[in-house]
Order: sequence, then C-alpha cells, then structure tokens
Amino acid sequence: MLHKLKPLTALALSFSILSQGLSVDANEKRDNNEGNSGGRWLSGEYHAHTTQSDDSEGSQTLERVLDNTFDKYGMDWMAISDHLRMSSRDDVGNPIPGGPIPLSQGIIQYQAPKIKQLQEAGKYKNKIIFSGFEWDMPTYEHVGIGILGDHPGAAESLKAGNQFEYLFTNRDEKMFDPADTAVWKAQQQRAYTTAQDARTALTWLEKKYKNTSYAILNHPSRKRVYTISDFRDFNNIAPDVVFGFEGMPGNQMEPDRGGLNLTTPENRTYGGSDYMLAKVGGTWDALLGEGRRFWNFSNSDSHFEISNNRLYSSGYWPGEYSKNYTWVNGYTMQDVLDGMKSGKSFSVFGDLINELDFHAASRGSKAEMGGNLPVKEGQMVQLTIRFKSPEKNNNGDPVQVNHVDLISGDVTGKALPGTPAYSKNTNDTTKVIKRFTSKDWKTDNQGYHVITYKVKVSKDQYFRLRGTNLGVNVSGETSNGEPLIDPMTNIEDNETRFAEINKRNYKDLWFYSNPVFVSVHDEKHNSVNRQ
Repeated sequence: MLHKLKPLTALALSFSILSQGLSVDANEKRDNNEGNSGGRWLSGEYHAHTTQSDDSEGSQTLERVLDNTFDKYGMDWMAISDHLRMSSRDDVGNPIPGGPIPLSQGIIQYQAPKIKQLQEAGKYKNKIIFSGFEWDMPTYEHVGIGILGDHPGAAESLKAGNQFEYLFTNRDEKMFDPADTAVWKAQQQRAYTTAQDARTALTWLEKKYKNTSYAILNHPSRKRVYTISDFRDFNNIAPDVVFGFEGMPGNQMEPDRGGLNLTTPENRTYGGSDYMLAKVGGTWDALLGEGRRFWNFSNSDSHFEISNNRLYSSGYWPGEYSKNYTWVNGYTMQDVLDGMKSGKSFSVFGDLINELDFHAASRGSKAEMGGNLPVKEGQMVQLTIRFKSPEKNNNGDPVQVNHVDLISGDVTGKALPGTPAYSKNTNDTTKVIKRFTSKDWKTDNQGYHVITYKVKVSKDQYFRLRGTNLGVNVSGETSNGEPLIDPMTNIEDNETRFAEINKRNYKDLWFYSNPVFVSVHDEKHNSVNRQ
C-alpha cells in the first residue's frame, strides 16, 4: 500500500523551540579559552539510529536512545541519523499501519512529535536534539545529512528533508504529496543513480542550505568506494556543507572493529580509526596540505550494542565509548553546526581525555583548532597543549594518557582537477615532529597537563594532535608509536566474544584534534592559505 505524506502541523512548527536548548551540564563546563566567555565545550554526535531504521533492534526506541545519550552518558546534543530509506516501524518499534513509509515522513509523523512530547514532559531538559538522516549516496557510501533551515526541526526543516528524499532517492513518487511534487518537479530533476547524481545532490545542499546543512562522509573506507578525488570534488562543490568525515567510525563492538572488514590494509581500522585518519601523511593529511577546512569526527553509529537474541554485537550507545567535543557559541542546533564547521573540536575514544585546549600564538596573536595564525617568515610560534582526563571512563577503568604526538605537514595550496596531484592521497611532508610523555608536561593547579613547544615557521604549515594510552611499542597494538591494524575478535562463544571485544576496545584508546594552520606572509610572499 502506498502512503501519501501527511501535511505538516503546528506540532512540527513548535518542535524547534523545544529541541535547541543548552544543557545544564554544559553550562557547568569550564571556559578553557580566554576571550571566549560566551562559548563552551559541548559533547555530542550526529550518527545514531532508532527503530525507524529497519536494521536497528526493535528495542532501540527513540526514547531509549535519548535516555542513554543524555541521562546515562552525559552528552549535550544529539542529531539522530536514521537511514533515509523505507521505514517500517515507528519511534517505539511498532509496525507502521499500512506498511512502510519514507523515513522523512516517519520523522514528521513520529520522531519530531515524540521529541516534542518528551521535552514538554520535562525530559532531556535543555538538551539539543535534532533529526538528521543517513543517506545512501548514489554509487558511494553513507553520508550523515542534516538540513536545519532557519528553524531546525520545524516545518521548513522537515519539509526540506522530505524534498531531499524525493529528489535524491528512488522512493516512489506516489509516496509524496502531489502538491509538493508538482512544485519540486518545476525546480529540480530527480537524481539518485549515478556518481554525477551524488554531486548534484551536494550542489543542491550548497545552493539552498549553504549555512544551515551538513553532509559528513561516514565510515569512508568501509567499502573502498571513495577516492581522494571524490573527496576533493565534494568539498569543491559544497565547501560549506561537505566539511568533514567520520575518521573514528562507530560500530566498535563488531568483531571487525568499526565494521571495516575488507582484506586490504586501507580498508581496516588502526586503533579503532579509519586508515584515512590513522595513517600519518595519508588521505586526511593530503587534504589538510591543500589548506582545506576538512575535519575529523567520531560517532557511535548505534543500532544496538548486543542483539536481543545475544548472538551479535554492533556498537556502543551514543557517548558511551566515543565523543566529539565541539566549541559552541550559543544555545541552538545551528550554533552546534557552526561549531562543527569551525573545526574547533576534538574526538576521543573511551574518555581518554575530556578537555583540550590546543592553540598557536605569536606576538600577541592566537589561533585555535580550525583557525589560522598569520606570521612573518622565520617568526617563532608557541604551541600550547592543555588537557585533562577523567579519573575513570565508562568502563570503570582509570584513564591515563601515555603520550601525545604533535603532527605537522606543509600547506601548498589546492590541487587542480585533472592533474596528477588531484588524485594523490598522501602528503609526503607530514610527520610526527615531537612526541610528548609525562616527563614533558607539567600539571597546573587546575589539574590540566600543560605542554608548550616552540617552532620557527618559514612556510605554510598545519599542526594537529594525536594521543593514546598505549606505549610506543606495544605488541599487537603499536609500532614506533603508530597504531597497528586491528585484528578481528573471532571467538565462538558469544558472551566471551562480547567481553573480549569490549576489553579490546578499552585497552586501545586514542584522541585526535583538528589542526591549527599557520601561514607565512611578507612583502614577497602572499600565503596560499591565508583567508
């Protein structure tokens, strides 16, 4: 039976008012950056599933996901990301009367009203909640999409998601309101089959929702379908929308960590992270070496932790194992999105750290993660790293950073389409320039471990951080400080396997920061990286 879209109601119109508040917990988080008293660090993620994704467990109700996200694991914001496919269940896991409907309709009928109802009843007080979705990008992989519009969660935002599903998936046209499709047809042709169609969709987002949408590339190495040329294309087409990737994928409870289980080294995880992130001088560094503002994120990709029949494991709850910490100036999902785009963020497994200040300074000027510090050639720059760890993580383990790597690479400008550089997925200048251990940091009276390091800058560069609880040469885990490929945990007894997977993950913890750029300029040199 085909369903037509039900009209949007005042319920949806008022939803955004209740889905954008600042968490009380977040208000208590210390401002760790001078001159930014209006902002704060918030933890959250954009990639978790509920029963409205048919591959989630029936017990993964919206309310249960939010209970775990906020009440149990202390997150500040959440963007739900159910699959943009036909959805056969509502927010509590009951079959939808009449059969499956497009997810965008399911969000309008079930998810948005339920979030409104829960918050009106006093749950998740002042937490920031948004309904995004996970799109099967034609010929490629999954992409986390959010279309906020001027009023996230309200009629405009929900209708935009409905239009996106009509235009860029193969849903039957009869599933949508004829009045809407008549308007949409006059504006844009449907495009949901080819690689060019994928680019058309990103162009549409950049054109219509440049400042109010995101498209983040999920588990990028899982199926070996992306090339770095694709990444460059996407970012060129939609630089304000395609600004990052899931370098620290979810599904960490799978036997193959992160669910990356192809046989080639490029399609596995290293310390739980995608090869594109974990490889020093690899894909991410190649993009940063062009001066691209392209950031790393972590997520749970929560579908279920252990299946109800106790046969399978998949991913942790949101906030249980991985977190993104983002500097947010304001109180709404739009403010969260602005923070994500800024690059002032870091991502972590197993609560290895829960606070980080990383910045570059010289002659009274300062730049933080995602920012750019202009200097003169030969000028000294001081890099400051301040971090904290909790006493214990969510597994009940004491947490301690073994070492922090300062990684740097040259910035040489964007590669041109059609040139050999456009398909090169390495940055040969990138290396670990300094490794810091507890001997190199001091602990201040506020409990922050503080590292300072000076460099003389003679060319455009970026600096980023990586840290771990492991030593530099740990059998099966690290070699000369580099994470090794994660082995599959394949034990026949289910309960033993679940326990060993969890143990595997919590003994191998990492964090990654986004970079700080430093650009050189003088009368003879205008930096390609200056903005």
